[in-house]
Amino acid sequence: MARIQIELPEQFPFATEITLYLSHMNYGGHLDNALLLTVVSEARARFFQSLGYRELDIEGVGIVISDAALQYRSEAFHGEVMLVRMGAADFSSKGCDLLWCMNERSSLREVARGKTGIVFFDYATRKATQVPENFRARLGY
Repeated sequence: MARIQIELPEQFPFATEITLYLSHMNYGGHLDNALLLTVVSEARARFFQSLGYRELDIEGVGIVISDAALQYRSEAFHGEVMLVRMGAADFSSKGCDLLWCMNERSSLREVARGKTGIVFFDYATRKATQVPENFRARLGY
C-alpha cells in the first residue's frame, strides 16, 4: 500500500510553540489524530498573525482549506510542548501549500509533518480569488 510522502524544506520562516492539553489526547493516552489538525490550525493562525494578517483578512481576502495531508512520525503526550514550524510553497494562481513540521521541543523528536492546501477566497462574492501579490512577495515568491 502506497504511503503519503511529504518532502519538507530545510528551513522554515516561522516557528511557534504549542503545549498539548489533556483535551488533545485520545483513549490511548497520546495525541489524537483528529486533534493534531487543531494544533496545526492554531499554528497556521499564528503564522498569518506573524505576517500581520488574520485568516479572514489577508490583503482584504480570506482563505479556505482545500486539502490536507500528513504523516505521523511518533507519539506525543499530554504536557509536551510542540515546536511547529511552517512556511508556504507551491504557489498557484489562487492558492498555495502551507508546509509544516511538528517536533517535541526539548528532544526535537519529530511527531508529525504535513501540508495544508489553501485557496484565497473572497467571502463577499463567495468565490476563489487570486493570491494577493503583497502576500506572495512577503514570502519571497
